Amino acid sequence: MNKIIFVIISIFFSFPTYAEMNDANKSKAWECSGIYMANYFLPAGETFEYSMKEKSMASVKVLKAYALETGVPETNWDEGVNKAVDKYYGSKYDKVKTDQCHTFLEGLIPNGKERVNKVVQTLY
Repeated sequence: MNKIIFVIISIFFSFPTYAEMNDANKSKAWECSGIYMANYFLPAGETFEYSMKEKSMASVKVLKAYALETGVPETNWDEGVNKAVDKYYGSKYDKVKTDQCHTFLEGLIPNGKERVNKVVQTLY
C-alpha cells in the first residue's frame, strides 16, 4: 500500500516537469520572437528608444529559456524562430504588435515580466 501511494505521489509531482508549450503558444512565441528581433535590428531611420531594443532582446532570451524548460527541443525552437525572423526582419516598428507580445509573454511565463527585467540588467 505504501508503494502505491509513493508511486501516485511521484507521478503527481512529476507532471510540472513534463509540462509542454502547446502548438498555439509555440506559434505565438515564435511570432513574437520574430517581432522582437525585428525591433532589435530596425532599419535606418526608424525612431525608437534604446530601452525598447534591450527589452526586445531580453524577451527573446526569456521565451527561448521557457520553451527549453517546458521541453521544446532547441533545434525545433531555433527553426521556428528563424522562420519568424525571416518574416519580420527589416519591418518597421509596430508598437501594437510589440505590446501584444509583451502581454502574451507576461501571461504565458510565470513571473515573465520579472524574468525579462532581470535579463535586461545582465545584457551588458
